[in-house]
Amino acid sequence: MKDKLIFRPLREEDYKIICAWWKWWRWPVLPRTALPNNGKGGFMVEKNNIPIVSGFLYISNSEMAMLEWIVSNPYYKESDRKEAIELLINKVEDFCKGVDVKHIITLGRNKHLIETHKKLGWHVDPTPSYEIIKNI
Repeated sequence: MKDKLIFRPLREEDYKIICAWWKWWRWPVLPRTALPNNGKGGFMVEKNNIPIVSGFLYISNSEMAMLEWIVSNPYYKESDRKEAIELLINKVEDFCKGVDVKHIITLGRNKHLIETHKKLGWHVDPTPSYEIIKNI
């Protein structure tokens, strides 16, 4: 169906696209080894086969998952861009409910993404925090 936002699992070929988006947004490019399912453990929203936004979902052995590395296509300027981001987050929530995940956590500093999470009922801690990582 044309002109409809589609939510789908990540595919092998999406990694290169997402890396290009990270570079454009001046984010570090994460190696596949730092991503769930070697870079395929997440989801994409697209329209007319044009990727719009993606995110990775880390599922743990607890009842909590982590939605991370949400990034959007910097060249997609259509009016449904915000709708695509909301669809990604809502569909990830639905997916998590289906696999008995009871809690989802994410990190963020982008004010638009933070406001989207608030709009969708997520609790946003007002105290800034920092990502702390060590590659070993």
